[in-house]
Amino acid sequence: MARRAELIAIGRKLFAHTSYDALSMDDIARQAHVAKGLIYYYFQSKRGYYLAIIQDSVADLVTYAASGLELPPVDRVHRTIDSYLRYAEHNQAAYRTIVSGGVGFDAEVHAIRDGVREAIVATLAEGAYGRSDIAPLARMGLLAWVCSVEGAAVDWIDRPELSRDVMCELLVRTLGGSMRAIEEMDPTYPAPEPARREA
Repeated sequence: MARRAELIAIGRKLFAHTSYDALSMDDIARQAHVAKGLIYYYFQSKRGYYLAIIQDSVADLVTYAASGLELPPVDRVHRTIDSYLRYAEHNQAAYRTIVSGGVGFDAEVHAIRDGVREAIVATLAEGAYGRSDIAPLARMGLLAWVCSVEGAAVDWIDRPELSRDVMCELLVRTLGGSMRAIEEMDPTYPAPEPARREA
């Protein structure tokens, strides 16, 4: 399994700024300094290799976002958003693939994207409300914010006119707005104090 992990690490670097279609299996094998057959042995196909790379990258993002339970909620939100933006910034091609769903309708890429969304919603809910099993209205409010972040992050990596710190702060404040809207519609989900103070 160490060899498989090594190939995934190499693939993460190769696909970080290069689209799936731009790299052939010959290119990948040459740049990884391995026989093409070794990639087929572990991943069956170029697509299998690419999906494994995306899943591995996303697992790191989700694990990091869900950690830091000892931090105050507002610090944890900053950390989650900052790690999300760092991922988008350093894995641009993979990030675009995840949020756009791949070429056409790709059920496996959609499933990865949906898993990331749900993990981030759960992390936000845990930090804001102390639990991840929240009512449909609260979940939809947080999910709508996550989806807006995806679009904003794609635009930001294409046109990085704002620093990551400014972008992070902007997204934290818009999250506060979403949480205040949730509270107005369902008072059983009060916005955390920092979000309320930013009103």
